[in-house]
Amino acid sequence: MYIHEREDWPNFYWDRDKLTPVLTSVRYLQGRLLGRMESLGFEFNERATLESLILDVVDTSRIEGEFLNPELVRSSIARKLGIENTTLIKIPRNIEGVVDVVLDATQNFDKPLSSERLFGWHNSLFQSGYSGHLQIDVAKYRSGGMKVISGNFGKEKIHFEAPSANRVPEEMHVFLDWLNRDTQLDLVLKSLVAHLWFLTIHPFDDGNGRIARAILDKVLTQSDSSRIRFYSLSNQLVKEQKSYYDILEKTQKGTTDITEYLEWFLGCFERALRSSEKNLEVILDKAYFWDSHKSKSINSRQRLVINYIYDNYEKEVGFLRTSTYAKMAKCSTDTALRDLQDLVHKGMLKAEDSGKKTNYVIVSPKHIRLPKIA
Repeated sequence: MYIHEREDWPNFYWDRDKLTPVLTSVRYLQGRLLGRMESLGFEFNERATLESLILDVVDTSRIEGEFLNPELVRSSIARKLGIENTTLIKIPRNIEGVVDVVLDATQNFDKPLSSERLFGWHNSLFQSGYSGHLQIDVAKYRSGGMKVISGNFGKEKIHFEAPSANRVPEEMHVFLDWLNRDTQLDLVLKSLVAHLWFLTIHPFDDGNGRIARAILDKVLTQSDSSRIRFYSLSNQLVKEQKSYYDILEKTQKGTTDITEYLEWFLGCFERALRSSEKNLEVILDKAYFWDSHKSKSINSRQRLVINYIYDNYEKEVGFLRTSTYAKMAKCSTDTALRDLQDLVHKGMLKAEDSGKKTNYVIVSPKHIRLPKIA
């Protein structure tokens, strides 16, 4: 029996005593991080928000097995928010669509969520009317059954079966009425309940996961009472993807006591906040770096490599040699060398002599040691 088949659906309940310690910790971290962000000024907050939104867009898609180009995502978000004077790059429709959904959810968090707004989000995700090679119902609730299945043909495993299509309109009416009217529940808990509730209804032919996480982000942004973005829960969910799927499946096959689900998700959110706090120095450095060099003209290859170094500082990327630069930027090694020397001339990189080779490192505004380019 699935959770939506139980008599008490959707009357969720949970053990408040179990959740209080981690919810308190989450709320404390939210307040501390937001307070620090707000003290840093408008321009930095714009930059930090841009970086967090890029992670949201890239990683909510990655969870679904779709890998978006981060630089194209950056250009799309920066242009739509007016943060950077981006060149006129043609952005694929699939990227523009996810960006539109995430921006509407987080920047218009204070607006009610209606079926029409959800249909707009769905249309943004599937502007061609197709999911892959399959034609789907777009900007309308599904007209057929819905199962979440994995495995090869003949050996499929059914993880979940959603309510029948004839139930969807009424289920969504009840859900949206609760989402827009309930003011008693803590907004962090509300975001997690909304995410589960929407996914269980599974109202669309496709895109339910991305829209569920957009709803999650919308309510979380309400809980911050600020459009400043300083964390990405989707980024943490990518890191914990198997556990994420496991807890959803277990909960949807369980009862309306969702204590375990909420406990796991609050823990995941806490880890996302602690990770953001840990990474804040590098986010700050990156924001200050681009702010201090905003008047300098560099090409897309140079920007890509510098962003790569900042975005991968936690990974063991080792030395990015000139040949690696050329491969990443899809240029010759001679062009790569000219790019590096140009960045040194502009004060964005510095050269360090290490015997036979010259290494290049980012000139860090906050003196953070980042990976070298050799």
